[in-house]
Parts: sequence; C-alpha cells; structure tokens
Amino acid sequence: MRKNIVAGNWKMNLSENEAIQLAKEVAEIKVSNAEVIIFPPAIFIPTISKLGLDIKIGAQNFYPKSNGAFTGEISINQLKEAGISYVIVGHSERRTILKEDNEFLKEKVNAALELGIHVIFCCGEELAIREKGTENEFVKNQLVESIFHLNADQLKNVTIAYEPIWAIGTGLTASKEQAEGMHLFIRETFASQYSQELANGISILYGGSCNPTNAKELFACPNVDGGLIGGAALKSADFSSIASSF
Repeated sequence: MRKNIVAGNWKMNLSENEAIQLAKEVAEIKVSNAEVIIFPPAIFIPTISKLGLDIKIGAQNFYPKSNGAFTGEISINQLKEAGISYVIVGHSERRTILKEDNEFLKEKVNAALELGIHVIFCCGEELAIREKGTENEFVKNQLVESIFHLNADQLKNVTIAYEPIWAIGTGLTASKEQAEGMHLFIRETFASQYSQELANGISILYGGSCNPTNAKELFACPNVDGGLIGGAALKSADFSSIASSF
C-alpha cells in the first residue's frame, strides 16, 4: 500500500533560529495516515538533526560524487552523515535555473539510491509544453531518461512529485482534473514499463502551489498521494493544515 506524504521544501529561506523553531513546530504535527518530511537549507540540517525531533529530514540538493575536487558542492555521503533520509532530485528550479539535464539527474538518482537514501524525483512541464498539448510525452521522457533504468526493488525507494512548472511560485494551481490526469498518466506509464502492482505502490505527489485552500480537494484525487510543498511549508499553521487534509 503506497504512502501518503507531505514534504516541506524550505528552499533558500529562514535564519538558523527560524529553521529550528519551524522544525520544532512541524514535529508537533501528528498525522496518522501520512508521512511528514522537511527539507531545510543544507547548512541547517546538522543542527536540526541533533535536536532529536520525531520527524524525517531531507536534503534539497547534492552533488553525485562521494568526494573530490568539486568546490562548493556537498556529497550525498556527507548529507547522510548529517542525518538525512530523503533527497529531492530534479526540482523544476534546478532544471530551469541551474540547467540540470536528465542525464545528470540520473547520476544523482543512482548516487542517492546506492546509499539507501529515498529519492523524491520531480517531473513536470512548462506552460509552452502544456499549451502545445505534449505534456504527457514530455513528462514520460523525463522518467525514461532518469528513472526507468531502475529495477523494481530500487523503485521502492523512489517517490514521484509532479510539478506543473507553470504553477510554481506563480500563484497558479493545476485544477484537480489536470493534477489527477497527469498523476494517472504517470502511474499508467509505470504500469506499462514495469507492472500494475509496482505502479499501484508508487507514491505520486503534487508539487504546484499546494496550499491550505486547495490541498483537501487535490489530496482527494485517487492518484494524488500528497504534496511537495513550497511557500506554504514556511508557516507551521499552513503546513499543518495541508498535512491534515488527508
């Protein structure tokens, strides 16, 4: 049975004291039917991990080599030692702003899985793709080039997050019909590549401006298993409201 997940991506926000306070508040959120994960800025991960809170911690990014002359980068090995159990790969901001392509994201997926770190793999289309009506082919290609080399056992440690890029930070949100349609397509794509049993076990999150107002409607969709939350994750009351939407 697949997990419901509510993941808070804090992006490049908060001071250390603010991050500690928010982590403590989120740790108080008790949701019996969903897993709650926070993704703080990397610099705060060791501090939050040492608080011993009852909460899963993930990293927003890493470099897919264990060590070496990569100035300014952080390895997945170092982040695991700092206390993470999840990592985000392929977020739209890293694809569009930092130009990470599908092949590089494949390397990152492999590096994380080799250390037993759970991957939240992001996929999704820009507005121009949606307007052309080729969003399904676009998203399938992202999966084919970065995920579909994995075997069934490896995929037990992978969650998919669908991000309509046109709804990230714009205030726009996909309708429940648009979200459910793409989530169903992704699940059917996994079924055709692997098996229906495997597809039924994959958690697929919605990652496009999910907030307390629309979360209940989105999470009620049969193929939406939670959310990768951005701005609304920075306020514990909003994040708690979203997590309680199940």
